[in-house]
Amino acid sequence: MLFATGAGGDPERYRPLLEHLAAHDCQVIAPRFERFVAREATTAELLARPAGLVEALGRWASPDAEMVAVGHSIGGWAALCLAGATPWGRDGEPMDVPREPRVGRLALYAPAAGWFAAPGALDAVTAPMLVFAGELDTITPVQQVAHLSSAPAEVDLRVVPKAGHFSFMDAPPPGTVDDPAFDGDRFRRDLAEATLEFATAP
Repeated sequence: MLFATGAGGDPERYRPLLEHLAAHDCQVIAPRFERFVAREATTAELLARPAGLVEALGRWASPDAEMVAVGHSIGGWAALCLAGATPWGRDGEPMDVPREPRVGRLALYAPAAGWFAAPGALDAVTAPMLVFAGELDTITPVQQVAHLSSAPAEVDLRVVPKAGHFSFMDAPPPGTVDDPAFDGDRFRRDLAEATLEFATAP
């Protein structure tokens, strides 16, 4: 299980999820990254995410292990890159990103899918996807995330009522508040279980 954090770069913010997966016989690889602001990130900063994930796999994973890539926000972007998606940069040109053929499934939480809006950007993505989008997310809105359904892969898209962009984190950034009607603790427990079921399905 390869976990890719959001722009904050700290997997500790998702500790209960990672501990749940590890407690059920999943080897969890969750590298830490330098924090950046996604909208202001340089190409080099962006590319460091998928490159760092590949490096972590090389260090910790068996060469013949099939991987499930799990990613939140820009981590979802990085996971999609590894699985064959081609993002287009702000200069209107396709980005040359690392690939990882061992990624056999993708579990994505509010992924930054807007980078893959160009025609054909998702054509090489064949790994099954479990995708969650927050109904109230203004950073990666539902309509942006729903574009992933255009990939040739099997895509299970689930829109989470009353959830925002940071509702997937146990330790969200300071100052972020969920909708009062949203039960975050319960949702994240269900999310961990749904991710485990998807990752371990035959």
